Amino acid sequence: MGLLKSLFDIALKVASDSMKAEPQSTSARQTPQQSSPDSGWDVPQRSESEWEDYFSRILGEHFPEFAVKKDVPVTDLAGDVSDSFQLYPTRPHQAYKAEWGKPYTFVLSKGGVPVAVVMLGSGNSHSRKVKFLISRMYAKKLSLPYINFYTDMPNEEGYVVERIRKFIS
Repeated sequence: MGLLKSLFDIALKVASDSMKAEPQSTSARQTPQQSSPDSGWDVPQRSESEWEDYFSRILGEHFPEFAVKKDVPVTDLAGDVSDSFQLYPTRPHQAYKAEWGKPYTFVLSKGGVPVAVVMLGSGNSHSRKVKFLISRMYAKKLSLPYINFYTDMPNEEGYVVERIRKFIS
C-alpha cells in the first residue's frame, strides 16, 4: 500500500503542476473518462454493475482455474457468528456480526474451497465504512486474502491481474 500511496502522491503532484501550467476548460474534461478529483488520473466512468461486469470478465479470462461467485454474503463463508474484535481504537471490544458485513463482490474458489475475496468500493470505503471493515475482518479470520479495488481509480486490466496473482500465489 505504501508504494501505491507514493505513486498516487507523485501522480497528484504531476497533475497539479500540469493544471497550473495549462488551465483546461470544463468542457474539455467532460469525457467518458474523467479525471478523478483526487488523483488526476483518467478513470473510466462506470456504474457499479459495469465495474462488476468488467471484473467478472477479467476473472473469467485470466483466472479460469477458479470458480467465481458474485455478491457472496459474509455469512456464507463465516457462518452466523457474533464476534468481538477491534475495528475502531475507541471501541476495542464491540460485538460485530458476520451478517452486518458488506457482501463480498467476488469469491474465488478452487475445488469448492474459497481461496480469496475481491471487493470493489469507492472513496475510503475499504478503510472507514463499518460494513467493509467487518467483511475484511472475517476474511482475515478465515485466512482469505482480501483484495480491494477502488472504483474511483483506473484499475487497468494488467494491474488488476497482477495484483490478484500477487495475493493468490
